[in-house]
Amino acid sequence: MLTGKQKRYLRKEAHSLKPILQVGKGGINENVIKQADDALEAHELIKVSVLQNNMEENENTAEQLTAGTKSNLVQIIGNTIILYRPSRNNRQIELPERGR
Repeated sequence: MLTGKQKRYLRKEAHSLKPILQVGKGGINENVIKQADDALEAHELIKVSVLQNNMEENENTAEQLTAGTKSNLVQIIGNTIILYRPSRNNRQIELPERGR
């Protein structure tokens, strides 16, 4: 679970990122989860764009993605979901300390 301070830091880091993945009419399936999982392993922090033709609510889509990839939801803003998961082999992002 991320602290508020860590989420603020990750939102700042994600600001300049372009969406890596798009979720459309088909919604969340195994292929989308696999792509998100691979992207998280490579980048740790990703933006996912939810297209207008997706029938699911963005919150449900985010919940399915975080559960499928075992990642942390950083933010949902409009039709964009920001996810974070530390890489197993290639850690790039150093989060601020928990607590004081």
